[in-house]
Amino acid sequence: MGRRATKRRQAGQFNADAYEEEKVRSLFPGTSWSPDDKEPMRDQSYTKNVKPRSKNQAELMESIDSHNLVMALGPAGTGKTYLAVAKGVEALENGEVGRIVLSRPAVEAGESIGFLPGAMEEKLAPYLRPLYDALADRLSPKRLKALMAEGLIEIAPIGYMRGRTLNNAFVVVDEAQNCTYAQLKMLLTRLGWNSTMVVTGDPAQTDLLPEMSGLATIADKLEEVDNIGIIRLQQEDIVRHPLVASMLTVL
Repeated sequence: MGRRATKRRQAGQFNADAYEEEKVRSLFPGTSWSPDDKEPMRDQSYTKNVKPRSKNQAELMESIDSHNLVMALGPAGTGKTYLAVAKGVEALENGEVGRIVLSRPAVEAGESIGFLPGAMEEKLAPYLRPLYDALADRLSPKRLKALMAEGLIEIAPIGYMRGRTLNNAFVVVDEAQNCTYAQLKMLLTRLGWNSTMVVTGDPAQTDLLPEMSGLATIADKLEEVDNIGIIRLQQEDIVRHPLVASMLTVL
């Protein structure tokens, strides 16, 4: 290619646009191929709209819009946390709430990581990283940093929620299967005026002893209460790699 360009320059026929076209070629010319067949060539901007990928995901998004308390239960990869955080960011940006509060239990997943140096925020960062990742996908880094500095987005472990009343807030309790019955009861009673709370978790994937996790028990009891949304996502709602759904059927 370099020799052809040199010859064209020498012959006075060099065309910069044509040269660029030669260097950049389509992976599959003449097709509209995309890694995501459901949403081809989607825009990756920070303000992209979130669309449900299944009937149960659509039901979850509608339930968050119409209920002050929603519990989303289902296997890994069904979009529970992502949809909850996305709706929280949407509510904050639209002025429907004054802040977002994200909470997650600091439970080691079957392995001890030992002593972590630093301040409280640094010690808790590994446990809360999934929430940061979900926020970073909905907001630019600069915007996210500014909102957290202003206290409009707060990320806190379960243990620091006791005694608080969360008014005018969108609250997301993630990985709730790692909460005991008493912890979940405490969290649910934090709900204040003009607030929405979404509790997400997979009762089948708890890092606690099965009898210690209170998510399944509380969800069953609250299903009888009016104005509370209980959404149970299934394996067909998994939006990660297809192997995830296949593995969960045998594991």
